[in-house]
Amino acid sequence: METNAQSPAAATPEDGAPRLSVVVIGRNEGERLTRCLASVGRALGSPIDSELIYVDSDSTDDSRSRAAESGATVLRVRPQRPCAAVGRNAGWRAARGEFVLFLDGDTLLDPGFVPRALAAMAEPTVAVVWGHRREMAPEQSPYVRALDLDWVYAPGIVPFCGGDALVRRDVLAAVGGFDERLIAGEEPELCQRIRAAGSLILHIDAPMTLHDLGIASFRQYWRRAFRAGHAYAEVSRLTRAAGQPLWTAQARRNLVHGGAVAAAPVALAAATVAGPLPLAVVIGAGVALLARTYRRCAWKSDSRPTRALYALHSHLQQLPILCGQLAFHLDRLRGRRRALIEYRARAS
Repeated sequence: METNAQSPAAATPEDGAPRLSVVVIGRNEGERLTRCLASVGRALGSPIDSELIYVDSDSTDDSRSRAAESGATVLRVRPQRPCAAVGRNAGWRAARGEFVLFLDGDTLLDPGFVPRALAAMAEPTVAVVWGHRREMAPEQSPYVRALDLDWVYAPGIVPFCGGDALVRRDVLAAVGGFDERLIAGEEPELCQRIRAAGSLILHIDAPMTLHDLGIASFRQYWRRAFRAGHAYAEVSRLTRAAGQPLWTAQARRNLVHGGAVAAAPVALAAATVAGPLPLAVVIGAGVALLARTYRRCAWKSDSRPTRALYALHSHLQQLPILCGQLAFHLDRLRGRRRALIEYRARAS
């Protein structure tokens, strides 16, 4: 079944409603979506009472028919400004379950996550539960190998979650769902409001999803980090105005860090002209900085080459993040709003 969902009203819980609603969002995911929905079917083959909803952001491929063939209820959204927040809101508002599991269409659900997450929800103050998301093929490129470690967080009570998470539906309704003004960073902003309302975000030490990042070029890597910078700037400005600042410190640190990365080639060129000693000082400072990051991320991976690559990524990404921040502020001064920033090619 396929329906259009421009601005759906929140569904009213009814007798006999499933305990769990799985909401998958996607746009032109192709075969990735088929794999995702199949993984949900395998994971929920247990006695968990559930429903499956796929929200499509106006794909131009066959994603909607793939979802229908997989047995999902298909919703189609056609926002003027596409973003994940619109799709997720359409999904949970149409959902009937007490709990809503949000998934991106390029992920595979681990069969053990839902039972463990639902068990964690036995604590009534916990509103959101999420686990470990990792890349399914980190060896596909150096970019994915490094970015895989970005998903690694320590378990416990945390300030925010990512796009894959189990959320209480009544909490979503109480805080108004995702902010559809945001083209990225909508999950941390939602979690900020959930925590302000007195609930907790819990990261459990359990596999949750495998993700298909699909980044094979520096351009894709740049655009993804650029989008993160745009989110830093937009979310920090929005939450600061609401009196609940989020990412303000990170945005400010990036202005300094990204500026230093941008200035590094100039400093290296100047040191080369100045002589061997200044050149040694500049190179030594850079090596020391990378070595410190390498040591600090030791808990994320046992692989020394992967940690070295991640250390380089941690600093290199600061430049496109800075550009994303500056682009947001420039757009705001011009009275413009940027459209969805996509970094990946359409799946086959």
